[in-house]
Amino acid sequence: MIKVGVVGLGMMGQNHARVYTELGCELVGVADSDLERAREIGERCSTRYYADYRELLPQVDAVSIVVPTSLHKEVAEDFLTQGIHCLVEKPIASTIEDAEALVQAAEYANAKLAIGHIERYNPAVTKLKDIIGRGILGDMIALSTRRVGPFVPRIRDVGVIVDSASHDIDIARYIMGREPIGTFARANRFKHPKEEDQAIIVMDFGSTTATIEVNWFTPHKVRSLIVTGSKGTAYLDYIEQTLTICNAEGELNVTIEKAEPLKLELDHFLKCVDNDEDPLVNGHDGLMTLDICLVAAHRQNYILEKATNIAQPVMV
Repeated sequence: MIKVGVVGLGMMGQNHARVYTELGCELVGVADSDLERAREIGERCSTRYYADYRELLPQVDAVSIVVPTSLHKEVAEDFLTQGIHCLVEKPIASTIEDAEALVQAAEYANAKLAIGHIERYNPAVTKLKDIIGRGILGDMIALSTRRVGPFVPRIRDVGVIVDSASHDIDIARYIMGREPIGTFARANRFKHPKEEDQAIIVMDFGSTTATIEVNWFTPHKVRSLIVTGSKGTAYLDYIEQTLTICNAEGELNVTIEKAEPLKLELDHFLKCVDNDEDPLVNGHDGLMTLDICLVAAHRQNYILEKATNIAQPVMV
C-alpha cells in the first residue's frame, strides 16, 4: 500500500486525513504546528501525529499539503526534493516564483505534483465536460459562474480572487480546453483585514467570454455555473451536484451519480502515484490558474465610498 501523510490539519486538512483512511492506502501520520490539534486528528484517525512535519519525510511515499498558502512552497519543496509525491491544496503557491520552483522541483525529482482544484472532480462537472465534448451544446458562447457566501474569518493570507475565484478560473480553463487571451477584474474590500472580498472577473477566450462573480458577504452559499452554447444552455449546481440542459426540445435533468469530490480527487492522486500517470490537475495547471488570479488581482479598479467607512481602498 502507498504510505501517505497529511501536513496541516485545519478544516480541509482533517478531511484529507479522514478520506485517506477510507481509501486503499496507509495513513502513516499527520502533522500540524499545533500539537494538540495534531493529537486530536491523529487519535481520531488512529495514526501517529507530529508538530514538525519533517518527521513524516522518511515515512511517506505521498503527502497532502494543506497548510496556509504562504507556506506551500516551503513545505512542499521539502517533500518534492526527496522524491515524495505531493498533492498541494489550491492555490499552488502565493507567487509565480514559488509556483515555478515547485513545478521544477517535481520535474527534477520525478515526483507527482497535483494541485487541489477540487471542483474538477465534482461529478456534475465531469458530466458537463462530456456533454460539451459531444457537441450537445453546440459552439460555446458564454460561461458564467457565481461563488458567493458569508465571510470566512479563517482565510487571512489571500483574498477572494485567489481563494475562491481560483476554483472557477480553473474550471473555465478546463471547460474551454485552452488559456484566455485576456483577463479583467473589478473588486472591493469590505470585511477582509487586508485583501479583496468581492470581485467580478471577465476572461476573454476569443469566441467565448467567461464571467466569474465571487464574494464573502452574501448571507447564503451559492455555487453555480451556466454554460451557454449555440444549441442549448447548461445549468450546474456544484453543491447539489445537479445539471440541467435546456434547448429547443425542452428541459432535461441529467442523471448524476453523486460522490464526494475530495474522495474522488485523493483516489485519483493515489492511482496516479501507483500507475505513474500525470494528475488531472498538475503543477502546470496550478501555475497557469495562479497566474490568471494574480493578473486579475492586479488589474482591479477599486471604488472608495467616501460616504461610509465600510468600503476601504486596496493598493493596486
